[in-house]
Amino acid sequence: MIDAEVVSLSRMQFALTALYHFLFVPLTLGLVWMLAIMESVYVMSGREVWKRMTQFWGVLFGINFAMGVATGVTMEFQFGMNWAYYAHYVGDVFGTPLAIEGLMAFFLEGTLVGLFFMGWNRVSRVVHLLVTWFLALATSLSALWILVANGWMQNPVGSAFNAETMRMEVTSFAEVFFNPVAQAKFVHTVSAGYVLGSMFVLSISAWYLLQGRNVDFAKRSMTVAASFGLAAALSVVVLGDESGYAVSENQKMKMAAIEAMWETEPAPASFTLFGIPDVEKHTTHYALRIPWVMGLIGTRSIDKPIPGIANLVEEAKGKIDNGILAYDAMLMLRDDRSNAQARAILAQHDKDLGYALLLKHFVDDPRKATPEDIQKAANSTIPNVPVLFWAFRLMVACGFYFIALFAFSFWKASKRQLDKHRWYLRLALCSLPLPWIAAELGWIVAEYGRQPWAIEGVLPTALGVSSVTSAQVWTSLGGFVLFYSALAIIDAVLMVKFARKGPDGLGLWPPAKPAPAATVIPAQA
Repeated sequence: MIDAEVVSLSRMQFALTALYHFLFVPLTLGLVWMLAIMESVYVMSGREVWKRMTQFWGVLFGINFAMGVATGVTMEFQFGMNWAYYAHYVGDVFGTPLAIEGLMAFFLEGTLVGLFFMGWNRVSRVVHLLVTWFLALATSLSALWILVANGWMQNPVGSAFNAETMRMEVTSFAEVFFNPVAQAKFVHTVSAGYVLGSMFVLSISAWYLLQGRNVDFAKRSMTVAASFGLAAALSVVVLGDESGYAVSENQKMKMAAIEAMWETEPAPASFTLFGIPDVEKHTTHYALRIPWVMGLIGTRSIDKPIPGIANLVEEAKGKIDNGILAYDAMLMLRDDRSNAQARAILAQHDKDLGYALLLKHFVDDPRKATPEDIQKAANSTIPNVPVLFWAFRLMVACGFYFIALFAFSFWKASKRQLDKHRWYLRLALCSLPLPWIAAELGWIVAEYGRQPWAIEGVLPTALGVSSVTSAQVWTSLGGFVLFYSALAIIDAVLMVKFARKGPDGLGLWPPAKPAPAATVIPAQA
């Protein structure tokens, strides 16, 4: 039987390290494009102020980039430490984009970061600008390969189970790369990073204006952040719709859980703006619904229903029955590879093999499962509905708030009135943590909503763990928490230190000139 404690601890460890790592990734994605925009203005105008702006924000980018690399390396080690069977079973598919991302992050990005910092006085303006733009592209490409790997976990296309090797293998790398879930996640994630980078610049610049420091620098920075942030915030909402459609097409249970849709509604389904999901009674109390909205988002039609949780559980029971046939055929092929009948049965039902593996959590041999075991396995396909319901709504609320804040900032920037309202500057400063919160909520919706699957419909999370003891996982979990917490504290201290110094403290901006001394006119004798 599966050791539930080892599974829970392994999941907790990966979740914590991923949440820590994702503190740095979106800021890197967004801030580097701010550098590219500012340096482009410098090269086109020749005004030294824009160079100094690029250099100052580049210092903060460099600190964050280093921390992102440090936290990302150890995440990849966990696939061998805590998820060895996962790596064995799907490594042929999952490992390829992961390896490409590693090459891009450590070689391409690392080289370009070095050129960015060391090349200011060694190459021409145009060459350095090209380096900055290539760095911006490289960070996005690095994120692309990670999200291709993650998108395959959500929608495992371009692959098939090989009865000879007893592993998943690639059948079409083009399908893996152009996976609609992966592409939707990529554009949505990088847009969220652009929002975070814009908010970072906006908030710190607002602090300078509140302090009366580096006023011209802060106003220029806020103008760039307001313009880029507004475009990015609008993109997040639009591209989030595309991501939602991809979920509705390929992860129906996740969509039903996000909406707390217990039963299938007549098309087009309504959107629950507010409610309190009740898992035991399978209902949502005090539901405030907006007609048609979820149907339009999820199906882009007015006549296609979105299946409810109860209907999807019944579908899962049928897939488990088919999966048991595939599991039995797989074992027969393992003993006799020439068994043509078993090969035909496996080929017919191999898409549902993963559903039979869900039974491993309740019985050693899925072929001996009782109807009660099958019902338990089908019920286990329901993720945590209240968590997904509220995480999604809080994330969406943050998204619309960002649009409003950046739109107001853009309006004030166009009127050259960014420093006229101290309440607005305080609001911009206090909004700094919100993009991180929204990004982490999005990660929770995407990854927690996939449970109980490590690979949707293919490999249950509980079967992916390594053969380790709970004591060993506790030890590594404690080590990771200490290590990542130390890095987070170091990053926060360095960021605050250099932000407080400001461009004037780093010698990148002329300090404020002291007021001239009063002229003393000598009294006449």
